[in-house]
Amino acid sequence: MIPSDPVILLSYVNLKLRDFYGSLSALCDDLDVGEEEIVRKLASIDYHYDEEKNQFV
Repeated sequence: MIPSDPVILLSYVNLKLRDFYGSLSALCDDLDVGEEEIVRKLASIDYHYDEEKNQFV
């Protein structure tokens, strides 16, 4: 289960990407979460996934 609050989700996802996953798709596959759901929630607070940095910026 992932956090529903976008700000907490941002922190959670970036931590997971930094420490455990090489890509957003790997994180989503492992946690069984829709990538589009995360992207949409974080876009609502103006954060977008940067593949090169492997984080939401």
